[in-house]
This record gives sequence, structure tokens and C-alpha cells, in this order.
Amino acid sequence: MNFASSPNPTLGVEWEFALVDAKTRDLSNEANAVFAEIGQNPHVHKELLRNTVEVVTGVCDCTAQAMEDLKSTLRAVLPIVRQRGMELFGAGTHPFASWSTQKLTDAPRYAELIKRTQWWGRQMLIWGVHVHVGVSSPDKVMPVMSSLLNWYPHLLALSASSPWWVGDDTGYASNRAMMFQQLPTAGLPFQFEKWDQFEGFVHDQKKTGIIEDVNEVRWDVRPSPRNGTLEVRICDGVSNIRELGALVALTHCLVVDLERRLDAGETLPTMPPWHNQENKWRAARYGLDAIIILDADSNERLVTEDLDDVLARLEPVAKSLHCADELAAVADIPRRGASYQRQRRVAEEHDGDLRAVVDALVAELEI
Repeated sequence: MNFASSPNPTLGVEWEFALVDAKTRDLSNEANAVFAEIGQNPHVHKELLRNTVEVVTGVCDCTAQAMEDLKSTLRAVLPIVRQRGMELFGAGTHPFASWSTQKLTDAPRYAELIKRTQWWGRQMLIWGVHVHVGVSSPDKVMPVMSSLLNWYPHLLALSASSPWWVGDDTGYASNRAMMFQQLPTAGLPFQFEKWDQFEGFVHDQKKTGIIEDVNEVRWDVRPSPRNGTLEVRICDGVSNIRELGALVALTHCLVVDLERRLDAGETLPTMPPWHNQENKWRAARYGLDAIIILDADSNERLVTEDLDDVLARLEPVAKSLHCADELAAVADIPRRGASYQRQRRVAEEHDGDLRAVVDALVAELEI
């Protein structure tokens, strides 16, 4: 299986939005009308449900370029959305919408997914952010991917934005993370050591009819062979460009730092799969209040305390990638409150009216 290696640590971002009705604040299934007016645009994609619009970048060199790319596309998309009485909404889940009223995008691969996954597939009323980082060789992909899982809880806790499900507070910071892993081939990746082990896995998956294409491996972190990237799919949906830039910069720095350490002959740190699984659950459940497992020796620490050290360590990497300001903005998220915390605060201030939560998230998208 060919991996289209990236000689430079390029960057690409996929940002999923829900369409909400400007009056009711419920989800709207009118994406087809939006796409019809937009026409053929490689920066705007359809997704599983007709309530979703995905905005994607081209191949970028740094976070600032990626954010400008996204803003340029949004400036074209937003007026079309608003003319039809809708808004773009960025979060991991919608506070009160019902999955049973959502319509499927007309495409064979989506129909097959629902045919196979049934109830769980129809439940996938979730949105996220995917970040692609170019990797220079397939031999580096598996070690970097496995080591990156050490910082999985940091990315999920910072981006967590899905506390609600059909009007109920789930008690989780990221219910999306728990929902999405119910799909076949989704969830945490297997920690292979070498590229040929991943090739063997994909071969077995195809031979047994689990997948037809490598893109159907829906791991939270996965190789993207056609793009020559490692695709990081950990983050919940994001409501605003500043937080998105911070999360993209952190992801970019983490991946590049690991590849550089590998180039320097270092053995990258990893943890047993059961530690990674526990960390995912803790971050999804407790968000920025999660006490996470740091290493294979089972040492623990509050995720925000560890984040301070991570940001300090990555400062030189950020400077080399021209994203020092965006990386520094990561520290603003705990100070301001992550999205799940802000959402709960708004709900409390408005006597539990979840439409106010949608209002607040919609208002955060300033481009």
C-alpha cells in the first residue's frame, strides 16, 4: 500500500459544521440547497447527514495559512447559509436535536454504512475536526501514531464540546467521543510498530469484508496513505477560529516534534493500550478536570498541569513551524473555559433553555 510521503510537515484541516434553523435553533436538513448554490467547490464537502457542511483547507504550510484558507471559504458559505434562514453551528453534538428526524445524504457509501450499522449508525449526530500533518516516510507513521496517543487526552479535553444528548446533560465533557467509537473500525488505533503490519491489517480487513477502502478505517488517529499524512480525528467540533487555530497548532507541533525525535534516534514514549483507553474515557468524562495517566509506569497528573509543561516544551517547535502565537493561545482555553464548560454555564444562566446554548455557539463564529 503506497504512502504518498510528504517531504515537508504540511497541514490540512477539515472542520465540520451543523446547520441550525435561525429561529428554532433546531437542526436543519437543508444542506442540499446550500451545496446546490455553492456548486463544485473542493473546499466544501457533504457528509453523512443532510444537516452537515464540512469546510476543508488545501495543503498548507502553517496554522495561520490554514485558518485564512478556512475563513476565505466560510466568507463564501455563510451568506448562502444565512439567506436560507440558517446558521453554522460548531460543537461535538447539538444540545437538543433528535437523531430520528435527521435525513441521510444520498450516496451509496452512506447508505451501506447505515445498512450495516443500523441503530448505532443512525445515532451518529456528531461533528468533529480532523487535522492532517504530512509525514516524510511510511516507516515513521506507526511509531509517531502510537506515541501521539500519550497526548490524546490533552486534545480531547481542550476541544470537548458535547455535554448534551437529545436535551439531557450526559455528565460527559465529550459524549461525541463515546458515541463515535460504537461504529465498526472506529475508536483508538491499534498500536502497530511497522508500516507492513498496518498493510497486513488493511489486507485482512478487506479480505473479510469489513472494509472496501482504507478510508473506512475510522480510527481517532489514522494514516491517510493517499495524502501522505497522519490524520488526527480526536477533537470535538469547534465553534470559533481562535480555538481551532490553537488546537491545530498543538496537533501540528506534537506530530512534528515526534517525527523529529524519531529522526534524532530517540525511541518514542508509548503507553499500554489499556492506559490509552482509560485516558480517552477520563478526558471524555471529566474534560479539563481529568487526572490522566502520563506514562507506562502509571504516573498520573491533572491534564491542565501537564499541559503547561507540554506547551513550554513545544515552544521551539512552534517557532520553527511559524505558529508560536497559535500555540500560546492553547493556554487561553482553560482560562476561558472549554466549550463544554461554557455551554453548561449558558444553560444555567438561562434556566436550562438549550436554545440559548445554540445562540451562544453560533455567535462565537466570527470570521
